[in-house]
Amino acid sequence: QVQLVESGGGLVQAGGSLRLSCTASGRTFSRSAMGWFRQGPGKEREFVARISWSGSTTYADSVKGRFTISRDNAMNTAYLQMNSLKPEDTAVYYCAAARWPTAGRIPNEYDYWGQGTQVTVSS
Repeated sequence: QVQLVESGGGLVQAGGSLRLSCTASGRTFSRSAMGWFRQGPGKEREFVARISWSGSTTYADSVKGRFTISRDNAMNTAYLQMNSLKPEDTAVYYCAAARWPTAGRIPNEYDYWGQGTQVTVSS
């Protein structure tokens, strides 16, 4: 059974940093794309960042220059380093993994999802 487990969320003041982790079990994702999405209160789930199996990355314009996605294939883990956090970054953050080496900005391109971790940024 495939599981993605996020960790690292919490409460932080504006301007602060958090590092989210997503650890996969049940299969290896070293040849799969992984991504991060978020869903704020009353909003639809939105794309944050993705990384292909080869390490190619893409970011939403709203987080570009502040967030960094990375992966450690040996640990079957993806990370999201979030710096210069803003109150509008407050959301539940979800990790996602695809069956294929590449995936984009659309949630339907991903096959496996974590349960989410809450990130709250206070002003």
